Amino acid sequence: MKNSDSYDILIIGGGINGAGVARDAAGRGLSVALCEQSDFAGATSSASTKLIHGGLRYLEYYEFRLVAEALAEREHLLNIAPHISWPLRFVMPHVKGLRPRWMIRLGLWLYDHIGGRISLPHSKSIALDRMANPSGLRKDITRGFAYSDAWVDDARLVILNLLSAQEHGADIFARTRLVSAVRSNGAWQCELEQVATGSRRTVTARAIVNSAGPWVAKMDQLLNPHVQERGEHAAVKLVRGSHIVVPRLFAGEHAYILQNDDKRIVFMIPYENDYTLIGTTDVPQENMDNGARITVEEEAYLLRAVNAYLVKPVQHEDIVWRYAGVRPLFDDQSDNPSAVTRDYTLVVQESDQLPCLSVYGGKITTYRRLAESVLDKLTPWIKTKRGSWTAGEALPGGEFERVNRAGQLDLLQKKYPQLDQHFLTRLFGRHGLNAYEILREAQTKAELGRDFGGGLVEREVAYLLLNEWARDADDILWRRTKCGLHMSEQQRTAFAEYLAAKAAN
Repeated sequence: MKNSDSYDILIIGGGINGAGVARDAAGRGLSVALCEQSDFAGATSSASTKLIHGGLRYLEYYEFRLVAEALAEREHLLNIAPHISWPLRFVMPHVKGLRPRWMIRLGLWLYDHIGGRISLPHSKSIALDRMANPSGLRKDITRGFAYSDAWVDDARLVILNLLSAQEHGADIFARTRLVSAVRSNGAWQCELEQVATGSRRTVTARAIVNSAGPWVAKMDQLLNPHVQERGEHAAVKLVRGSHIVVPRLFAGEHAYILQNDDKRIVFMIPYENDYTLIGTTDVPQENMDNGARITVEEEAYLLRAVNAYLVKPVQHEDIVWRYAGVRPLFDDQSDNPSAVTRDYTLVVQESDQLPCLSVYGGKITTYRRLAESVLDKLTPWIKTKRGSWTAGEALPGGEFERVNRAGQLDLLQKKYPQLDQHFLTRLFGRHGLNAYEILREAQTKAELGRDFGGGLVEREVAYLLLNEWARDADDILWRRTKCGLHMSEQQRTAFAEYLAAKAAN
């Protein structure tokens, strides 16, 4: 490790926005460093509803530009990440007393058309009692609407963007925090510290991108004390979104979008084959001192919302997993957390020709476009060697046409005929073509190494530790894979003990 390194851009924060900026900037020929104080996607970016969507409900708040951009981005992401994302059909049951049918039809018509050319099927009215699979809904709910959006593995999207950034020359510093940063001698002088060891290094940068997520405002104040003194800092509004996971509630590959009596919506989404993901809430969060935790009241809210539609009510005891994330939204002074804009705001503070750009807000769907906007905003200070490019190059493992996804999976299964087909399907859904690098010459279960349960084997663990900055059990069980959901408590404990022993040696 060198004592001093010089970069064009230092990025603070390893969530989806930071990862996207790192990938885009490195691919344009800039020297890039990114630091993250904990695990990548360790906060908001692994706690989303796992959707690539335009945000149908944002139309009610006249966020037409945001919806149009997100729908266009949906197409790009399906193309560059066909292994970790795929189209998902949504069904909206119609219930009297909530939004009228004409309003829903108008909203869906706009949703079908304002995003430009789309490849997914358009919306339509449907008879719920004539669906191919039992709907799981109350018998008196017979009419509804269907429209298209898409699903994505959010945490893996972050990791793949970081891997791509690294392939393009970026330096990625995991579990490394920014200790200090000052403008001096014509550059940002920054001190970074490895959290585990306390070892430090000094780097210089021509610009800083603050993508610290829920900590963006605090970091903005640290980096720009002269603006803090004048009281001119942008403000962040923290809004918690919580989710619960229960055993599979309905057959079929579609998802449900359910209208609630408070004018919000709640999703029921097929998840990890055997489960249903239910979310989300919109609750103000005071601070991040204790992280994000779902409350008893939020669990009750989600259960009440879905039970208003289901034939067989979900009980609290049915919940097998729960998680919460905090959205760092730009404070637009709205009193309603659901009405606060999900659009991103880029705030630049400049002194001595050394800019600091802070990212407020944003959606996982628009991260790639946000990254392009960041580099456009920095153009007065930093010129790039090429223009926008990230829409045309697949993320690692996704170097195939999305229409050929089934064919690529079939080729993998034919190359490893003795391995469990369900195991290969899930492995491909995490790594795409990089599954070959993990499996290599292994043709039998024994050659995969220790079986930790839940579809996790030693060979994949070794790959994650070596190539994807994984260290702790949670990094692997709940972010880089979701195998923890399929494991018993004893299996999860045994895996944590295995990693601890491996680290000690």
